[in-house]
Amino acid sequence: MSDLNLTTINCREDDARQLFTELREKLSPRGDIVSEAGRQRTIELFGEPLTPQQVVERICADIRSEGLPALLSYSQKLDPKEVTAETMVVTPEEMEAAHAKAAPEYLETIRRIRKNIVEFQEAILTSDVKLLKEEGEARIDLRQRYLPLRRIGICVPGGAAAYPSTLLMTAVPAQVAGVKEIVVVVPPTDFGGYNVDLLAACHELGIKEVYRVGGAQAVAALAYGVEGIERVDKIVGPGNLFVALAKRHVFGEVDIDSIAGPSEVIVLADETANPAYIASDLISQAEHSPGSGVLITWHEPLIEQTRTELIKQLADLPRGDLARQSMEELGALILAKDEEEAAELTDLLAPEHLHISMSEPEGMLAKIQNAGAIFMGHYTPVALGDYVAGPSHVLPTGGTARFANGLCSNDFLKRSSVIYYNEPALKLHANDVRDMAAKEGLTAHSASVDIRLK
Repeated sequence: MSDLNLTTINCREDDARQLFTELREKLSPRGDIVSEAGRQRTIELFGEPLTPQQVVERICADIRSEGLPALLSYSQKLDPKEVTAETMVVTPEEMEAAHAKAAPEYLETIRRIRKNIVEFQEAILTSDVKLLKEEGEARIDLRQRYLPLRRIGICVPGGAAAYPSTLLMTAVPAQVAGVKEIVVVVPPTDFGGYNVDLLAACHELGIKEVYRVGGAQAVAALAYGVEGIERVDKIVGPGNLFVALAKRHVFGEVDIDSIAGPSEVIVLADETANPAYIASDLISQAEHSPGSGVLITWHEPLIEQTRTELIKQLADLPRGDLARQSMEELGALILAKDEEEAAELTDLLAPEHLHISMSEPEGMLAKIQNAGAIFMGHYTPVALGDYVAGPSHVLPTGGTARFANGLCSNDFLKRSSVIYYNEPALKLHANDVRDMAAKEGLTAHSASVDIRLK
């Protein structure tokens, strides 16, 4: 592996903005792109060359109208292991047995990580707000009340690897918020619904409902409900393109966290950064395959130093070939003119992860508007946020960090305003209501005040 076909841009000569526009398009979860192999597979299953979006619409419509039989039928067609209405349900005994088999050191790790997540999520949890206004005898009591959602669903991937971290980063914030019913859906695979470590983590967290079903069919089952699976109020957690498109399709029936695309990281680095560290951060996201890793620096020697480290490290990693493919397709090395241009380019891509690998990162942080999670300094790799730090690793992707936020405990709360006026307070504001009602032609609004003040 003597070379790496990686896009390199010198902003003094080339336009990085066009590259970033194209990259953001590649990273967005689109529903109309399919490979030839995927096209043939779709024809085999559905009898016609549907796009991924059309596949998702078909699955969701069938499960909504037919319920459990359609869910089991699609699971049989799309999942590697056939499930029945009985084997779809992971029993408490299975989770308890998995917990007993799991390595004690692993369970201790789960407990430490859970503690970190709880500490952070409790610290940011929103509480009720009260505002009391009194003027003479007039009394106005205004409140914002927060209550946890009753029931939420979590999609945990299970295709290429087991992901207990996804379970922790979604279930624990929901538990901190006070959600009582948490449902986990996971594909019926050795890395999913039959994985000892994942089921042990479910038991350790006290989760009672786990179902061996994945993909768009799992999202539809959570959104609409089928026999044996009650519908939920919100669906969270990552997945492949079909999971992302299904979440988008059912939004409105239920709430969702986001429509997730491939993982992303931008590393902003100055002359104090270690190229070996930079390369490892870029590869750590590229190994998700697909995953994007972009270096932006104004220190020119870092470009070739990082390229050399990438070639060296990719050759030694088990998933090096996959990460290499992602880096060549979705990665780049960018030489910016200065720190200001580096910040502008970062905001343009609005990355899921941003690592500011600088000796004094606070100055650069002040210049950045758009990023899902920000990692400061040379000794804060993105892996800390993925696994142990405390903020959730469920983050906005595909440029949505311009307006979207990472998942947190507050996302499992719903809020209501509570308003109380006594009679003197109503008299105090009655004319304002009458004036606005007259402007809008809504006379019944005025009448609802007048009838109380005769």
